[in-house]
Amino acid sequence: MEKAIVLIPALNPLPTIVHFVEKLKMLAIEKIIIINDGSDVKYNEIFKQLLKQDCIVLTHERNIGKGQALKTGMAYIAKSSLHAKGVIIVGAHGQHSILDIEQILASTKIFSDGIVLGIRDFKGSDYPLISQLHNRASSMLFELFFHKRLLDTQTGLRYIPRVHLSWLLKVKGESFRYDTNMLVEAIKRKIPLYEVPIGHAKLRKNAILYYDEVTNHAQVLQQIWINFFHKDDSMNETFSKRKRK
Repeated sequence: MEKAIVLIPALNPLPTIVHFVEKLKMLAIEKIIIINDGSDVKYNEIFKQLLKQDCIVLTHERNIGKGQALKTGMAYIAKSSLHAKGVIIVGAHGQHSILDIEQILASTKIFSDGIVLGIRDFKGSDYPLISQLHNRASSMLFELFFHKRLLDTQTGLRYIPRVHLSWLLKVKGESFRYDTNMLVEAIKRKIPLYEVPIGHAKLRKNAILYYDEVTNHAQVLQQIWINFFHKDDSMNETFSKRKRK
């Protein structure tokens, strides 16, 4: 199995992330990169412990959003001498189990040419029914607009071949919107999107979360609409230019 680089965007992470990283290091992982996206100073000790675990910690002086944190990590990887051919994005608040990550890594033996999405099982999870319905609605809207059926458009567990980092760095979005924009841009570029089932969806209500897991599903639906109409605007602009010539 090819080794991968783990990329973790983190805002005020729980102390359990240290033990989680210890387990991650037992997998086929070349390096773990953590982005401290402007966490409070009281979390400095956690990041110091992660440095002792041989992690690379990149720090934003202030919180600028998950999307920008991911791009900071991707830019570092693109310029680094690390050898791994792929990057796996993982949440910092215990949303993903080690087994989930193992499943994604194992799937890359088959799905090595595109982006692999860890699809969460919302049935029987601790997600409220209304959130499950919103997730279903966003999937249906995404399929209607972009002709691609995805069961979990907001999953934070994703494997990305390193060759795609150059265009991913140009994708707009500093917050959770980056997750949606990434998928839309991949479809435009005809890059395969693969879905791999993982464990149950987890909502860490008592964690300082609402960062690497979207809880406002209305905003997700809104972002899908924005992407669709932006695409139409781009097409209309191109048509208008041709007409003027």
